[in-house]
Amino acid sequence: MKEDGEALNAHVPNSGWPALVLNADFRPLSYYPLSLWSWQDAIKAVFLERVNIVAQYDKAVHSPSLEMKLPSVVSLKTYVKPSTHPAFTRFNVFLRDKFSCQFCGSRDDLTFDHLLPRSRGGHTVWDNVVAACSPCNLRKGSMTTDEAGMWPSQMPFQPSVQHLHRNGRLFPPNYLHDSWLDYLYWDTELEP
Repeated sequence: MKEDGEALNAHVPNSGWPALVLNADFRPLSYYPLSLWSWQDAIKAVFLERVNIVAQYDKAVHSPSLEMKLPSVVSLKTYVKPSTHPAFTRFNVFLRDKFSCQFCGSRDDLTFDHLLPRSRGGHTVWDNVVAACSPCNLRKGSMTTDEAGMWPSQMPFQPSVQHLHRNGRLFPPNYLHDSWLDYLYWDTELEP
């Protein structure tokens, strides 16, 4: 938190004061990106009776007839069943591969590579795409892994939502408000 009390997060506009959104079972809707709403959306959901306020900031907003502390954590009143199959997106490929090139391990200038190139009939699907840095992607070009002598450190696979959540925990957001900590990572396995 900044000295003047303004809370910032990479996923929320610079207006700050984001609210962590929990499902009705008090688990975050998503870990990565972390399920956050702007304070305006959180207040709107409160007035529409879609959420319960779980925790609040010290900061308040005022209208002529009402003062309300900004919610820092809200929970949905109705349970939203999480998807069991994550969407096939560039971001989710990077998250599955822990934001590192599967050929050299670099974390810079990531793109993705088709193990069986599209020019050879390869498809853009979970089992054929890996995260790759631009230099490795250019070096491999339209060759197969055998032809290029380049093999991924991990063969591609379709991850589960739980797998992506586990990987997402390795990359926490730039900002976590203290009131959120009781609701994050509570379902991780404890060390003996």
